[in-house]
Amino acid sequence: MSAGYFFIISAATCWGLIGIFSSFAFSQGMEPMEIAFWRACLTWPCFAVQAFIQKETSLDKKDIPLFLLFALFGISLFYISYLFAVKTGGAAFAAVLLYTAPAWVVVVAFFVYKEKLTWIKMMAVALVVLGVFLISKTGGNAGSGVSIGLTAILAGLTSGFCYSLYYTMGKYFSNKYTSANLFLYVLPLGALGILPFVDFVHKTPQAWLALIAVSIISTFIANYCYYQGLKYLEAGRASIVATLEPVVAAMTAYIFLGEYFTPFGYLGAGLIIAAVIATIYEN
Repeated sequence: MSAGYFFIISAATCWGLIGIFSSFAFSQGMEPMEIAFWRACLTWPCFAVQAFIQKETSLDKKDIPLFLLFALFGISLFYISYLFAVKTGGAAFAAVLLYTAPAWVVVVAFFVYKEKLTWIKMMAVALVVLGVFLISKTGGNAGSGVSIGLTAILAGLTSGFCYSLYYTMGKYFSNKYTSANLFLYVLPLGALGILPFVDFVHKTPQAWLALIAVSIISTFIANYCYYQGLKYLEAGRASIVATLEPVVAAMTAYIFLGEYFTPFGYLGAGLIIAAVIATIYEN
């Protein structure tokens, strides 16, 4: 169990550093679209090598439409929206709104799959809505004295919705494909989905270092550690431990970027995390 906790905490830490690495990339003149594109491109060889070494390269042709859909929303739109949230709202803000994903799962399951809404699920959705409202009124950096703009909120909520696909569509994929097997195919498709919107700029060695950090540390290593952790911990427990991600993001954003919430902002973040834990326990 201790090995499981080590891997999950390591994954959450790596994920929580995305905002720091991408903020450094922004400072080097890159825009969210380009960072998202390179994140998909630079991560793909790592998953490809892993997939070929582990001989996990199968592909059921009838799943190709689902692969394309997941690549478009789970890679292209997800990577873009999350990075826009970081740039417009701050690293901590983006990480917290990412964790609205379980609320999106509840809403989609109700309208699409006609799943029953329990009082815990309804309470969780209400907590998420209240949490987002409190954070939006305080901003990703309370020191600026400016409330979060609509663009940041929409980008953050969009990233949360796209992340929810890892719960819904991911549940189907997990029965047939490993993580490496899945990303072997969806990452290049996701990169192609971003490519038409990218304006490439000259990159310094520091810029490339930031891109490599986002791709290798916060994507590949994070994913690898998470699925290693699942070998030792049950999925529900692992998901709860993984909610350390926005905590890590908030701490590192304060230390390295000087970002911080007001007390109401931290309360909002706490409500969202509480909602996540509630929905995990419910399931």
